[in-house]
Amino acid sequence: QVQLVESGGGLVQPGGSLRLSCAASGSVLRINTMAWYRQAPGKERELVATITRGGSTNYADSVKGRFTISRDNAKNTVYLRMNSLKPEDTAVYYCNAAILAYDMSLGDYWGQGTQVTVSS
Repeated sequence: QVQLVESGGGLVQPGGSLRLSCAASGSVLRINTMAWYRQAPGKERELVATITRGGSTNYADSVKGRFTISRDNAKNTVYLRMNSLKPEDTAVYYCNAAILAYDMSLGDYWGQGTQVTVSS
């Protein structure tokens, strides 16, 4: 069994910063691409950022220059540093990972989501 557990969400004022973390646990053999998505009320889930195992990154245009995705392969953890937060960044943030388990099954896993609210 594999789980992704997120942490770090909360309430922040516009212009503030937060760092989200997402750790994989269980029978994890190898993690390939990891990503952060978000879903605002009444909107579809959208891709925020991705990072390959080798560290190559991609970002949605709306967060470029403000958000930074990173990972620690030894800890099976992905991070999202969010700076200069705007009210439109308010959403539930989900981590996603392509994980090879010890039983050699490859799966697409999701965290439970963490709320980020940007408001004064």
